[in-house]
Amino acid sequence: MSVKTLLIVYHSLTDGTRQMAEAARAGAAAEGEVAVRLLHASQAGPDDVLAADGLIFATPENLAAISGQLKDFFDRSYYPVLDRVNGRPYASLICAGSDGHNAARQIERIATGWRLKAVAEPLIVCTHAQTPEAILAPKQIAPEELERCRALGEAMAAGLALGVF
Repeated sequence: MSVKTLLIVYHSLTDGTRQMAEAARAGAAAEGEVAVRLLHASQAGPDDVLAADGLIFATPENLAAISGQLKDFFDRSYYPVLDRVNGRPYASLICAGSDGHNAARQIERIATGWRLKAVAEPLIVCTHAQTPEAILAPKQIAPEELERCRALGEAMAAGLALGVF
């Protein structure tokens, strides 16, 4: 049996989403039977998606949308992998100032086009950053929120290892 691969693609401007993605990676790596790849959205592309058995997309919500860097990743990858990743599991991590649901919906629409299978509700961490200074300030994600991200990564890896999805 070949080793399964979990790909985590992220973008982070103020470090919050990176912390969330790294927590998910740590949880997934604890599984031991799954190879985990964490790639910045600018470094990830179609070949990485095709090589993955499961995917986690992590982004800040910027102006009620996914980040431009994650959008660029999807723009570069969408058509080259279309109809080649049907049924693969995915989850999403959103770091938001107030809501996060529009970014989650945007990822869901793209994942639907790729015919991916959602295996968890979008995990949204709200930082409550509402002023220009707070929005642009480096973030420190609370330990309990990082634990949720870690648990998601661990669950994804366990599901891949067990062949659940």
